[in-house]
Amino acid sequence: MNENTGKLILRVVLGLLVLLHGISKLRNGIGWLDGALANAGLPVYLKYGVYVGEVLAPLAVIAGWYARIGAWLIAVNMLFAIGLVHGAELFELEPQGGGLKLELQYMYFFTATALALIGPGRHAVNQK
Repeated sequence: MNENTGKLILRVVLGLLVLLHGISKLRNGIGWLDGALANAGLPVYLKYGVYVGEVLAPLAVIAGWYARIGAWLIAVNMLFAIGLVHGAELFELEPQGGGLKLELQYMYFFTATALALIGPGRHAVNQK
């Protein structure tokens, strides 16, 4: 029971925290991504993937419905965020000694990766 409860907590917290980023983007738009994608030589329509990675995938992870796929989508979304927006800060430290500037992005990425590998646990809509 403890392992499954731990997986549930991991799913809900990761999903909720990433979903809040997605809700912000739904409310405020994602037009600012056009420049970052164009500068990277990528098609601008890829910006809509943020809705998959920060709205649909977190909802799937929270529910435990194809949670492994949802977790992989969150991980890929975080790789894009790190690469497109934070690439110059990969190992940069906070000036006040508070750790890495990208610690939150790394935490989302590695938590999503771990969840994708271990699965959603018993308290899920399905075990996929």
